[in-house]
Amino acid sequence: MLDIFRGLKNLVKVTHVKTDSIVFRLHYSITVMILMSFSLIITTRQYVGNPIDCVHTKDIPEDVLNTYCWIQSTYTLKSLFLKKQGVSVPYPGIGNSDGDPADKKHYKYYQWVCFCLFFQAILFYTPRWLWKSWEGGKIHALIMDLDIGICSEAEKKQKKKLLLDYLWENLRYHNWWAYRYYVCELLALINVIGQMFLMNRFFDGEFMTFGLEVIDYMETDQEDRMDPMIYIFPRMTKCTFLNMVQVGRWRNTTPFAFYH
Repeated sequence: MLDIFRGLKNLVKVTHVKTDSIVFRLHYSITVMILMSFSLIITTRQYVGNPIDCVHTKDIPEDVLNTYCWIQSTYTLKSLFLKKQGVSVPYPGIGNSDGDPADKKHYKYYQWVCFCLFFQAILFYTPRWLWKSWEGGKIHALIMDLDIGICSEAEKKQKKKLLLDYLWENLRYHNWWAYRYYVCELLALINVIGQMFLMNRFFDGEFMTFGLEVIDYMETDQEDRMDPMIYIFPRMTKCTFLNMVQVGRWRNTTPFAFYH
């Protein structure tokens, strides 16, 4: 795990030869490093620790119920989010009633967050990978080690003259590389915009309005407001589990599930 985190440092490695803009570098370096780090952390918590704990009766094995509720989707009741916690409900969206199916909000994305973050990191790095393949170290070769301080003045003058002669003789012959770079910059912009729609789809249409809901939450009276973060990422949900008591008879139990 530590070796993986050390490998992420290469994304922010400082080089003297700049082949792209600072915004483009932030797009594929800092963003990718943050996404990969969070993906690794969440993966460790989900698949090494215990991502969910269910409150249940002793007649159901704990591991069986935890695995079932983790694989299947859990849910909350939308009508119970505005109830007063500790008086009407034990937790926002949680109550004794199973509720109407239309009133249920299912949470199917908890298990996929680590994979989604990893996929986002790939999308953010793709323009960089494409530009690196097209550029192929051409700019680094053109400078002919002029960035190294051990070169003598005579050698520097000779290399500068060769570089200027090459650029003058091949003027306008390298426009294709500029167009390719513009394409990569455009892909980075499209990726940023597309990430918003991806997140909105991933969170069942809750992402686009999340910022407005946070502003509304801050301006609403404490008695009547609902935390949008709890609505999207609740720490306690419900899970329906069918337990066979006798042959031909089933009992429906609804344990509470605690997300870590």
